[in-house]
Amino acid sequence: MTSTATPPPSPAGAPPTSPVGREDEPPTWLRRLGGFGYVPPAASARSDVRTRLVPPYARPSKQLWMTFGLPPQVWGTWRLIVSWVGPLLVALVAGVLRFVHLGSPKAVIFDETYYAKDAWATIRQGYEASWPKDIDASILANPDGVALPTDPGYVVHPPVGKWVIGAGEWMFGFTPFGWRFMTAVLGTLSVLMLCRIGRRLFRSTFLGCLAGALLAVDGLHLVMSRTALLDLVLMFFVLAAFGALLIDRDRARARLADALPVDEEGRTRPDVKIAETLRLGWRPYRILAGVCLGLAAGTKWNGFVILAFFGVLTVLWDAAARRTAGTGAPYASMLRRDALPAFVSTVPVAIVTYLASWSGWILSPDNGKGGYLRDWAAKYDQGSSLGFLPEWLRSLWHYETEVYKFHVGLTSGHTYESNPWSWLVLGRPVSYFYESPEPGADGCPATAAGKCAREVLALGTPLLWWAGCFALLYVLWRWFFRRDWRAGAIACALGAGLLPWFNYQERTIFYFYAVVFVPYLCLAVAMMIGALLGPAGSSERRRALGAIGAGVLVLLIAWNFIYFWPIYTGQTLPMDSWRGRMWLDTWV
Repeated sequence: MTSTATPPPSPAGAPPTSPVGREDEPPTWLRRLGGFGYVPPAASARSDVRTRLVPPYARPSKQLWMTFGLPPQVWGTWRLIVSWVGPLLVALVAGVLRFVHLGSPKAVIFDETYYAKDAWATIRQGYEASWPKDIDASILANPDGVALPTDPGYVVHPPVGKWVIGAGEWMFGFTPFGWRFMTAVLGTLSVLMLCRIGRRLFRSTFLGCLAGALLAVDGLHLVMSRTALLDLVLMFFVLAAFGALLIDRDRARARLADALPVDEEGRTRPDVKIAETLRLGWRPYRILAGVCLGLAAGTKWNGFVILAFFGVLTVLWDAAARRTAGTGAPYASMLRRDALPAFVSTVPVAIVTYLASWSGWILSPDNGKGGYLRDWAAKYDQGSSLGFLPEWLRSLWHYETEVYKFHVGLTSGHTYESNPWSWLVLGRPVSYFYESPEPGADGCPATAAGKCAREVLALGTPLLWWAGCFALLYVLWRWFFRRDWRAGAIACALGAGLLPWFNYQERTIFYFYAVVFVPYLCLAVAMMIGALLGPAGSSERRRALGAIGAGVLVLLIAWNFIYFWPIYTGQTLPMDSWRGRMWLDTWV
């Protein structure tokens, strides 16, 4: 954001002030970036400050409403209705895709062998159990006949994701449908949230629904929504936190705009004193973001890393708002007025939420019959210098240190491990399930020349992800050279999900971790498509060409999703058809 302050008029009789050497003019090296699309502050429009603080939503043309025979007095009501009907329809389609044949394959696929059983124990006794080996077949054959083990289990992830998965098992039983139900629900709701988030971010219902539709047809998001793993739960809470911070941003900027003076023409004008001293008051959505990030960390620890990224993002938004309102020292003003409240409303809230998520383990007995290592302090930490802390907290801290040693030392090889450098280009997807049915069995045609293939492959829709690589470059260009805060928000959220993994080059990591940043990849593609469609005021020819290009891209992505649908959902294919979908050798 740029300052709205205008230079004072020249004294009467004095020559006009030369623009060269003005204090508000950027340095020469910065002006040279204009060749790459950079717009210097002096070239920005001096519009109403309220419009810059709280931009209006895009409005459909009057011709559209007249086409449907709607009178002008109800246009506003219908705009509000459409802003919800569109996202709900997209979410409905996403829900159908995620729930159809959700119990298939009727098997314990990939890491469901850990989380489905941990969830069942957590929801029934508050902490994970140590299950016998080779129990999966018994669970599938007769889940009601499987007894819950009494010994505690050693697990390396916090309990929130297992509480969520266990909620589905509590409602629908210890079955594949039961343990996949809640991830399908959260996957569907995340599509709805992204529609609304995209609408708020771009001020366009169309682009918001487009971003949600792209997420609905992403293969990785679909597979993770149909599998009882933790990463989809993590993605949901991170996305909810991002949306809460966006709402907080709009509300804080509206409060700042309301406090600014209005001139005789009705335009909101900047004011240095207000911009530097106004307290933005109670910010419940920032607290909500802290709760969501605490739940994210309570699902997987990288939620705390994302908390750091989002914490920086929200205070930078505050600094930009104060600069737009008129202060020449936005960061100093932000540090004085906003930094401490932002910290208190997110970090401590997230930590308290994280600790509360361990309540089942904390309330379990500390006599060796409760959660794993619940009795550690009582056995081994008597007389400690930290004896003033509760025993449960010291035991939990010890447990967490043991888990940390496991995570940083996890270097054993795996068939489907991959490096984060390859994630965006789909270098190495993960096969969750694979069978080779004989002809005439499990959907394999009796006339087949040989065995068929049945697979569930955690693979993003290729054309969406490859388009996302170009969209990411566009977003970075837009952020750096055009200083577009929307591009910066997308880049920050995507980076929060991707960049930390580059610090663990020796650790065993997998491509499906990338589901955490898939929503922001879809936002980037939607932003790029918006640019293809052309800005407001473009000629009809420009609009037509842009619409053709954007439409072709979206249709190709949709076709690509339909083409790969069988290997996302475990349908049986003739071997040649399966091989035809293995576009890269590394996918096998």
